[in-house]
Amino acid sequence: MAPEPIDVDRLRRAAPVEVMLADGLRIGEGPIRAPHRHGYHELILVRDGRGEQLIDEVASPVLPGSVTVIGQGQVHQFQWAQELRAAVVRFTEEALQGAGERIPAAWLLSGRGGRRIALPPGELDRAEALVRLLAGETTRPPDPYAAGVQQHLLATLLLWLERWYDASRAERRTADDADVQLHRRFAERLEADFARHHDAAHYADALALPGAALAKALQRLTGRTTKELIVDRVMLEAARLLRFTDLTVGQVAHRTGFEDQPYFSRAFKRHWGASPQAYRDRERGEVHRSGG
Repeated sequence: MAPEPIDVDRLRRAAPVEVMLADGLRIGEGPIRAPHRHGYHELILVRDGRGEQLIDEVASPVLPGSVTVIGQGQVHQFQWAQELRAAVVRFTEEALQGAGERIPAAWLLSGRGGRRIALPPGELDRAEALVRLLAGETTRPPDPYAAGVQQHLLATLLLWLERWYDASRAERRTADDADVQLHRRFAERLEADFARHHDAAHYADALALPGAALAKALQRLTGRTTKELIVDRVMLEAARLLRFTDLTVGQVAHRTGFEDQPYFSRAFKRHWGASPQAYRDRERGEVHRSGG
């Protein structure tokens, strides 16, 4: 029998930011929590301990002095952890909307498999102090200033993560590298629009660039064309919905921007090597059924 599709995990309180602190957490000595799809963004700041987690079924180690970035919609599961001392910051899209503009560095939250960022020496204490300030703001009685303070603290943390991510990249580029900045703008636009727009021209227009210039910059940085990056993101979402929800194939097609289900099925098979129904059956361990 197939496992039950997971529900979307949401914040416990009706608030845009939630902070949890773990001290000596152990996972894996008994039953572990099933994979859960995030209805929020999550940052896991680790001081001590080790472990392993799956993000969109990609293994990611849990290491001291690091922050794991998990974007909304990604599927997460801790496999094991030992003596974990960590802070977990969860926040919704609402928390990213500050002063009428989305908080910078939100491109870190897109993509597949999350990101693990190593903190430079001496920065762990500062990061922890900031998270504790944020935690304090989320638990104090609400007042007219609370949302603004939380947004500013969260923006600072995300900008620090962007700085540290740049510092830790294997292929070091300068912070103002035009291709890097363009890729980040493209990633943010793609995350917002992929379910409605599959055409490369839309993204070039949105970024006020000729299509050829956008394609060349993305190719230099990622080795992939604009269209390939769009298709990757669309098909990642389709795979998540098939694996972790009970939506029909037609509903998944609609959710990912396809008006024609047969066309969606052909596109999905080209990308994943199996029809949508066959992919769902395989990933859930079911006996293959025809259709899809």
